Amino acid sequence: MAMDCADNVKETLGSLNKESFVGLLSKLIGESKYLQNNPPELIPEEERVVKHVLDVLLPYSTTNGGGPLLINHVTYFPRRGNLIVEYPGTLPGKIISFVGMHMDVVTANPNDWEFDPFSLSIDGEKLRGRGTTDCLGHVALVTELMRKLGETKPKLRSTVVAVFIANEENSAITGVGVDALVKDGLLNKLKEGPLFWIDTADKQPCVGTGGMIPWKLHVTGKLFHSGLAHKAINPLELAMEALKQIQTRFYRDFPPHPQEQVYGFATPSTMKPTQWNYPGGGINQIPAECTVSGDVRLTPFYNVADVMKKLQEYVDDINENMEKLDTRGPVSKYVLPDENLRGSLTLTFDEAMSGVACDLDSRGFHVLCKATEEVVGHVKPYSITGSLPLIRELQDEGFDVQTAGYGLMATYHAKNEYCLLHDMCQGYQVFVSIISQLED
Repeated sequence: MAMDCADNVKETLGSLNKESFVGLLSKLIGESKYLQNNPPELIPEEERVVKHVLDVLLPYSTTNGGGPLLINHVTYFPRRGNLIVEYPGTLPGKIISFVGMHMDVVTANPNDWEFDPFSLSIDGEKLRGRGTTDCLGHVALVTELMRKLGETKPKLRSTVVAVFIANEENSAITGVGVDALVKDGLLNKLKEGPLFWIDTADKQPCVGTGGMIPWKLHVTGKLFHSGLAHKAINPLELAMEALKQIQTRFYRDFPPHPQEQVYGFATPSTMKPTQWNYPGGGINQIPAECTVSGDVRLTPFYNVADVMKKLQEYVDDINENMEKLDTRGPVSKYVLPDENLRGSLTLTFDEAMSGVACDLDSRGFHVLCKATEEVVGHVKPYSITGSLPLIRELQDEGFDVQTAGYGLMATYHAKNEYCLLHDMCQGYQVFVSIISQLED
């Protein structure tokens, strides 16, 4: 009897309506110019996406009297809406949720692209444009799932909830999206079932993500003419030697963790520079200062606070023992005793975030794996030290967070972004399989 129920769900929800999906995605990509997230210059206007999603779903909502969907449009900042859409089940406390479909995009420079990033173009199976893989493709995909539920009205024991979010990643503003929804208690009931965060790629369960610690190392030396290097403290040389020491100690204290093999992390924790700045000056001038910036990408089996404490200890030790640091050449030095001058390092951090290790024993994980194997043909969970903001907080709040996505990692945040229609069709089938399994 249970199998009959599951088969009935699959038959009722069917396959993705390609024409409807592509039509909606075309409208969403057409808004992507105004969805770019790079504050303070570019603040996304997610309300533009909300309007298109509502155009699709309102005819099946209780608001318009045409269907069962319960729609809650929640806005904390002007033009930055969130949308909670619910298809009610018959059994209280039985929940399936699809969350994380953010309605902003990363920036795109049309001059660098082979096609217009801000309009959908189609090349065979390729759906091309900024946001197709991350994450407007998922917005359209989950919208189509909810539309089909509203249209066909299958009798489900489980309540199915979709949460489309405004995204505060890259922004100093918090309380825009999912964190505010959690704080207001609007997502509390989603703790009663698995929460599928739809914001990764390549059609496989992503079971682990990395924490991130952005850091800046400001190095102070002594400015002097390059022809009299013995009278200078070269901050560029000091930065290079100090950073070598810091990295060596980091990899000693935070080596590859045994659990990284279990979760399939592509890389262990890393600490490295990504930017270098100095005030400017002539080529014949040793500058007075420079700043090296970078990040730590930390697998979730280490604690972010512990790492930050250790990095500060490394810097403090180097400052106290500046004379012992390796120099470069016979007159290179970081201490000038006759002038009572010492080079110095100052370490600061921007906002850090923790990584996530999904629960590999949870019902949500097993259901996602079975659905993936059934639809895609194989299942191979993976982990990356890329970061997904906010999902660690959801996990800490008691949500069973599992993550997946149906774009392409190869084009994620990249120029010439595209997804494959076939992959999105399979994503829809995975969603249907998840619902049918949880009905059993």
